Amino acid sequence: MSDFAAIFKAYDVRGTVPDQFNAQMALAIGAAFARFVRAEDPAVTRVLVARDMRPSGTDLVAAFSEGVCSQGLDVVDLGLGSTDLLYFAAGSMVAAGAMFTASHNPAQYNGIKFCLAGARPVGEDTGLAQIRDWAAAGSEPVATPGSVSHQDVLDAFAAHVRSFVDVSALRPLRVVADTANGMGGLVVPAVFEALPFDLEVMYPELDGTFPNHPADPIQPENTEDLRRRVVEVGADVGLAFDGDADRVFLVDETGIGLSGSTTTAILADALLRRNGGGKVVHNLICSRAVPEVIREAGGEPIRSRVGHSFIKAVMAETGAIFGGEHSAHYYFADNYRADSGLIAAVLVLEQLCVRDMRLSELREPYERYAASGEINTKVSDPLAVIESVAAHFASLPQDRLDGLTVDAGQWWFNLRPSNTEPLLRLNLEAPTEAECAEHVAELRALLGDGQEG
Repeated sequence: MSDFAAIFKAYDVRGTVPDQFNAQMALAIGAAFARFVRAEDPAVTRVLVARDMRPSGTDLVAAFSEGVCSQGLDVVDLGLGSTDLLYFAAGSMVAAGAMFTASHNPAQYNGIKFCLAGARPVGEDTGLAQIRDWAAAGSEPVATPGSVSHQDVLDAFAAHVRSFVDVSALRPLRVVADTANGMGGLVVPAVFEALPFDLEVMYPELDGTFPNHPADPIQPENTEDLRRRVVEVGADVGLAFDGDADRVFLVDETGIGLSGSTTTAILADALLRRNGGGKVVHNLICSRAVPEVIREAGGEPIRSRVGHSFIKAVMAETGAIFGGEHSAHYYFADNYRADSGLIAAVLVLEQLCVRDMRLSELREPYERYAASGEINTKVSDPLAVIESVAAHFASLPQDRLDGLTVDAGQWWFNLRPSNTEPLLRLNLEAPTEAECAEHVAELRALLGDGQEG
């Protein structure tokens, strides 16, 4: 395995700095990405770059930009920004993009998320493998290099986010946002300053060492401070953003968090009713409530593999108006099919205003089943274990869209291998908490002696 093969993942580049990922590698990747852009979009002459608050980002961006310029393309450096800001810029400026972030990973990590003009995703099957191979082989510089310029798009991005709601319909709500020292500390206040909300930001300082808690809100322990604060100050809503602020988890006024599936259902319902129907993409481990709600709102649910490149591709193929994932990625057709935690947040706040409800009331009809959450188990041979489980449930309907999904009627589960580790990821849903726990125990026994990861 080459050094580059170790850091190129299914959807992005990611590794620890400087032992796995360093400036020299960033330069080679920049040159390779520029070659890829020229091959895919010959009319595109610019690559936008942005970075999160990690200390390693400055040097990595400089080296990457040098690599891009070596191939004759220009670089527009957007400076500090969130991933959805970069996607907005790539969509609105007709330019390719590279976002330097390791999202929710610890401080020693950094990485790159790529997109083509129009914010079209670049994944393992849509260019990342080619970029990896060209980076490893090296690229000869062209005779006339490109240049680097700088541009600030924060105000334009904030106005774009606000365009998704009817600002005149909003009423004063008390909102607490935990930005976890991530990029939400920059973009959240910029969006909310023109909205009639009373906003309190927790841990707003941009600090890529994450001194307060990890910027990974899918883990309940990382939203403890937010949940406590919402109750303390009597807030209407809590918002928990990840490090690059493209995901958001919501907390209701009682301090209880919403799952990504619940938020997906709320957003799908609102957007379908606004649009008079349409298609909505959901990944296959979202709650069964999601496709039920989509149908009830006059929409057509479309089931997809897990992962942003798959969701965006299916949205493009089908003309879907919205897509949602259990992991709190929410995709909007009017946002170049890109995901944005901020757009999702303001849309839910709009629903609270126009429906004159508390979030604890709004969520209730969308929460119909008991879910296990994602349970990771270490096994020596994930694919062999999946086949063993499939054989055990051979009498039940199954599919292999993404790992193994088994439909047991009243309950169902999905078992997927990790892309990067010897792990199996189990998601299970049943009518009640007791039945969910019973079936999880049954599956855990079938998985063998693996330790929970």
